[in-house]
Amino acid sequence: MIKTKKFDVINYLKTEKDIEEYLNVVLEEGDYKYLPVALADIARARKAMTSAAKAAGVTRTNLYQSLSEDGRPAFETVAKVAQSLGYRIALIRESTPRPVQAIHC
Repeated sequence: MIKTKKFDVINYLKTEKDIEEYLNVVLEEGDYKYLPVALADIARARKAMTSAAKAAGVTRTNLYQSLSEDGRPAFETVAKVAQSLGYRIALIRESTPRPVQAIHC
């Protein structure tokens, strides 16, 4: 009988380079709902969930729920957690911007 363990990405987030590569992959994929999940993974890997919850102004339990795949955290929560982990969120203009469709009211 083969014994298996449930996959947990935090087992592979050993160095800052690992963490940065993980964040870059999550962002490059373009499915931004996984950014909060990735931040939770990083906080767990660094054993920093309690300090991240304090920075976000929520309980640790609420932060786990908020940063889960089913969570819908406020942008402010995501930004505060990122900051508590040593990151900041920045918007950088693309060199060749995509056309924007007009919004009609």
